[in-house]
Amino acid sequence: MAQQVPMYSQYIMNGFLVNPSIAGRDGYTTLNLTVREQWVGMEGAPTTYAASFQTRVLRNSYITKSTEVRKKIVKPTRGSRVGIGGYIFSDYNGIMRRSGGQLAYAYHIMRNTGGVPSSLSFGLAFTAYQYAIDTKGAIYNQNDPLLMTYDRSVFIPDFNFGVSYATNKFYVGFSMTNMLRGALMLADTSSVNRNELGHYFLTGGVKIPLAANWKLEPSAFIKSSDMFFTAIQADVTARVYYMEDYWVGLSYRTSNALIAMVGVKYDRFYFAYAFDFAMNDIRTQTMGSHELTLAVKFGENARRYRWINAF
Repeated sequence: MAQQVPMYSQYIMNGFLVNPSIAGRDGYTTLNLTVREQWVGMEGAPTTYAASFQTRVLRNSYITKSTEVRKKIVKPTRGSRVGIGGYIFSDYNGIMRRSGGQLAYAYHIMRNTGGVPSSLSFGLAFTAYQYAIDTKGAIYNQNDPLLMTYDRSVFIPDFNFGVSYATNKFYVGFSMTNMLRGALMLADTSSVNRNELGHYFLTGGVKIPLAANWKLEPSAFIKSSDMFFTAIQADVTARVYYMEDYWVGLSYRTSNALIAMVGVKYDRFYFAYAFDFAMNDIRTQTMGSHELTLAVKFGENARRYRWINAF
């Protein structure tokens, strides 16, 4: 019934965090940093830090080949269908800490049907993290058999999978985590369920031109777990862009929060901020949640960045 994995309000800014198939899909090389402070004002509230990297692998290198002393042949690079990426994260939730990383491999099938480019992508990621209990500052029974008898940390390796499809007008994706249902060997396995839950994410959005330089992008992010319909949540979002450089948005998270977001792009740099207004009973105990995302993208100019050419 409780939150087990990190939550992100700006899932559109870095979909790679929830779907490994997005690694390198747009042809850019991207560095991204996300910081989320959830339920500000509550002691021990969830806090998440994530830093990611993704790129499209080159089919061959950018080569200047000398055939004669005074003559050179220049061979430009070409992007392959393979994308790679990775990220490290640290998620704190009360006395629980979950820190680790992920390495992802993605394969992109590019098509151009009727002049409309599209991409069908598949991704598989290996993830490994430490799940630990930190009792510093906590109030608990000193004779608690869980804390006194068993280990307070466990290392969990696992796999995540994702698939996505995108055109210049819409996109959709599905992913799942914890495919091996990593075991939390912290308790007596004869009486306590020790496996983590698998989680499922469905994303989708449409890009609608409104007027010159203006665009509307409605989207949705549906989250569930092995508990399926007893634990399902959806973020329904609408963002308005001006010249692709500025945007504002509003999102509704079912039975949980109303989210306001704003962002700006300057050259290759992206800055985005989101604030969650709690709408459930926890609103009396918190001043809301803050999420900040910073990103930088390389490779948008094939002549300037010859080491990558997406298509």
